[in-house]
Amino acid sequence: MLQRRGTANIGRLFGPVMVGWFLAIGLLGAVNIYAAPAILKAVSPGEAARFIFANPLVAFAVMGGAFLALTGAEALYADMGHVGPTAIRRAWFALVLPALLLNYFGQGALVLADPTAIDSPFYKLAPGWALMPLVGLAALATIIASQALISGVFSLTRQAMQLGLCPRMRIVPTSPEEAGQIYVPTANWLLMIGSLLVVVLFKTSQHLAGAYGIAVSGTMLVTTILLYRVAIERWSWPPALAIFIIVVFGAVDATFLASNSLKIVDGGWFPITVGGAMVGLMLCWRQGSSLVRHRLQEMSMPLEQFVANIDEMVVARVPGVAVWLTKVEHGASPVLLHHVKHNSVMHERLILMTFLADRRPRVPVAERHSIERLGHGIYRIQVRLGFMQTPDVPAALRNCKALGLEIDLGHVYYYIAHEIVVRRARSSAMAAIPFAIFAFLARIASRAPDFFKIPREDLSEVGFHIDI
Repeated sequence: MLQRRGTANIGRLFGPVMVGWFLAIGLLGAVNIYAAPAILKAVSPGEAARFIFANPLVAFAVMGGAFLALTGAEALYADMGHVGPTAIRRAWFALVLPALLLNYFGQGALVLADPTAIDSPFYKLAPGWALMPLVGLAALATIIASQALISGVFSLTRQAMQLGLCPRMRIVPTSPEEAGQIYVPTANWLLMIGSLLVVVLFKTSQHLAGAYGIAVSGTMLVTTILLYRVAIERWSWPPALAIFIIVVFGAVDATFLASNSLKIVDGGWFPITVGGAMVGLMLCWRQGSSLVRHRLQEMSMPLEQFVANIDEMVVARVPGVAVWLTKVEHGASPVLLHHVKHNSVMHERLILMTFLADRRPRVPVAERHSIERLGHGIYRIQVRLGFMQTPDVPAALRNCKALGLEIDLGHVYYYIAHEIVVRRARSSAMAAIPFAIFAFLARIASRAPDFFKIPREDLSEVGFHIDI
């Protein structure tokens, strides 16, 4: 319920608690290291190598459990857009990493000194009187740590929408300074429902460990594989160097994934099932959206023909600017043709606006807008946005006016299609089940006016059927 206040406000509220948490666990670990300093031998890679060679099967199984010490690090990548890499680096190296190392080493030292503490080494680091305060602090830290996941999901949801992999959802900016700080209500409440279902399903953290290990190790391996493309295309690394780096890190990630795969039956099946379902939904949405765009293109009229015949099709031109939001890039949309055919009236200025997705995070203003004057007061505007940017039709018009487009922003009227997609009988374009999923997602998607920030008082929606 606090998410709508934004990452910055939540961070200011909870940040001091997390500082206290890391200082507390670091201090508890350091005290126990002092009692059994032999644990510091674990710093040596030689100790790990000797353990692996002496007990290869045991070491392989242990990696699956030890891997849980790394969980949470993968969420840092998704949170870059919210707080930036500099803040993450400072917090990680100055506080989080030292505190975690001290605490883990302290737990190991405690077990060396008292093997019976193996059942709960973390809480036994503290004296008996501090147990309940530590439990309370751990509960608060857990709630706050969920911010990494929640804010990351908001960023990934917007990126999926911009890449055409997810239906529209309402996006609420929460910061006037940081464009990456957003709130996505639908994603927020779906996360809450999913979290409650997971708790009911798994009941204990031990049962959940297998599911979490598979999810995180799989995420890290996929990230490493994708890093190859970034290194080659964006950083211009030599292929040999990129392959070497990817093989080294990929071998580590693949080992952890293989070790965690031993827990597929004990909960590892859950993230695989959820991930498969998400991929299925994305593919259905992408296929359906692509078919709709192709169908609209087929039903459209070439712009040259539309402009040449506009005087014959229209009886009168009324004052004002009409902005038609359309998915058709290279023609007059069938919704516009439908409107002109039935009303024979058009505004003095007609703008056909299309938003295009760019694979960059952000597109600079200088490269974002393409304005084409077609004659007869008709303009075609293409707005290219990166996957970290949110569509805003009024803002795009203001930018275009600054670039020289002669329009009166005080008399702008917006038109948008309310598309009703139906499947033709025995259609081979899309199977019945994927179409049903696509149609359901289209029905629950955020309304286009909200998503594109179109003012309702100047908006007209035109109903239109599309058969695929």
